[in-house]
Amino acid sequence: MADSPTQTPIVAALPASVPFVPPEALERQAGVKLRLRLGANESLFGPSPAVVRAMAAASAEIQLYGDPDCWDLRERIGRLIGLDSSHIVIGGGIDDLLGLFVRAYVAPGEIAVISAGGYPTMIYQLDGYGARIRRVPYQAFRNDADALVDAAMEARARLVYLANPDNPTGSLLDADTLGRMIRRLPADCLLLLDEAYAELAPAGSLPLIDGEDPRIVRLRTFSKVYGLAGMRVGYAFGAPATIRPIDRIRNHFAIGRLAQAAAIAALEDQDYVADTARLIQEGCRDYADLAESLGFRALPSATNFVAIDVGDAARARSILTRLQHDHGVFIRVPGTAPLDRLVRVTVGRKDDRALFAEALRAVVRHLG
Repeated sequence: MADSPTQTPIVAALPASVPFVPPEALERQAGVKLRLRLGANESLFGPSPAVVRAMAAASAEIQLYGDPDCWDLRERIGRLIGLDSSHIVIGGGIDDLLGLFVRAYVAPGEIAVISAGGYPTMIYQLDGYGARIRRVPYQAFRNDADALVDAAMEARARLVYLANPDNPTGSLLDADTLGRMIRRLPADCLLLLDEAYAELAPAGSLPLIDGEDPRIVRLRTFSKVYGLAGMRVGYAFGAPATIRPIDRIRNHFAIGRLAQAAAIAALEDQDYVADTARLIQEGCRDYADLAESLGFRALPSATNFVAIDVGDAARARSILTRLQHDHGVFIRVPGTAPLDRLVRVTVGRKDDRALFAEALRAVVRHLG
């Protein structure tokens, strides 16, 4: 038998794993369909009806590639955030963009700083490109902005990653805190500011947009409040000197015609976005009431999910297992202490929340 091709040292050293076990894999393992998908932070409210109409119209040209420059989409995003299109790059969701910025700005062996227990896909991308990782603990289930910068300065890090609003806790660092963090950031260090849930943050809570600081890249997505997780569209914006090099390495045909049409239509219907955000906030309050009724505590959330502190990691894992096996309800539990005492639950529609409440109460009664 011929020898296998030799893997690169970076790939050969990686574990045979992915950032998340998807709900589809859970369904295949169990041989049954899940009743509720409340673990991936998809929008169960779906997209605007205008998006569905735009996709139907665009489907007549599905035999054609999408515009590799995503020109119309970048122009529309620019009008929304107040920057011209030279400040914007489009990718296949934030996950794709994270990998592109790591590849462009962190050489193998260089250091990146993240919160310990933060978004696992960032770790996946850093590992995949051979970066070294410095982890900073959360403080009271919140990112520690000062400690992240301190670690970057001490380690001479090339990159700091911060999700704000945060995944998996739902917490938010306000504009003043972020401003102090940015002012202290080393001149040669890139801050990747993952704002996947920006549209759900309280008005005025995020930093003002500065398109000229080359150290700051902000990333947003159509997968959350816009309801387009299945289309895989995200964007990054910042100073052109930092953004435009991504054109040298991105997949120029990654965003198809339907995805571009859907994203443009989603941006045009900001009333739908506001209505969805209001419904999600209502759901967050329902989850907080549910948690309190069971003797748990829901963390304040600026996202489309709620992290519920159930007291200890063993109980959190038992709740996850019983919800999935006995009730067909998919949620997630962070894998790093002390966050592993949290159960993270996507805010669904009113009927979804009622089904989840019934299942959670039954599981808690069973566990005692």
